[in-house]
Amino acid sequence: MTRRAAEIRLDALLRTACEVIAERGLANTRTADVAEAAGVSQALVFYHFATKDRLLAQAFAYAVEQDLNRLDTVVRSSAPPLAKLRRMLRLYAPTGRSTSWSMWIDGWAESLRTPELEKLSRRLDLRWRRDLAAVISDGVADGTFDCPDPAGAAWRISAVMDGLAVQLAVHERVITRRQIAEWVRLVAARELGLEPAQLD
Repeated sequence: MTRRAAEIRLDALLRTACEVIAERGLANTRTADVAEAAGVSQALVFYHFATKDRLLAQAFAYAVEQDLNRLDTVVRSSAPPLAKLRRMLRLYAPTGRSTSWSMWIDGWAESLRTPELEKLSRRLDLRWRRDLAAVISDGVADGTFDCPDPAGAAWRISAVMDGLAVQLAVHERVITRRQIAEWVRLVAARELGLEPAQLD
């Protein structure tokens, strides 16, 4: 197998693993389930991942990296801080039956028992907060935002979004996406010295 073919096979295995995990959950996914869904031998799965924990951690990272790639596009853009913040808040919000949010929630829960997954989820989670804090800092520097603690504001805004997204994902119909969007705008506006309408 050429290096390129191996990379394509690995990408396909990770995509399949994400689909299986979204259906079965991290705790209930076996390497045999992924091999069967991918139409390959279990030995090939172990060839690429060595252990079940590594397979789960890499599948989690693969799913989350899709979200983080979209975040990178926003952060690296030449848009002003307020426009970046609006896009980041929309990106972070759960939509439909969000596979990435299901993976995040499942990943956080499984991280209590799986050290490799905990390290990975912590790194990815901190990356989001660091990027949000950087956008807030840029907005403070150019006078768009009034915020004495950009890092703290990023954590507080993220914590509200995390909590509301978990409620929406786990307890469907308790709150609506519209309510979540309004509350997140309200919290972000209070943190940054804005009017909520500026974040529409």
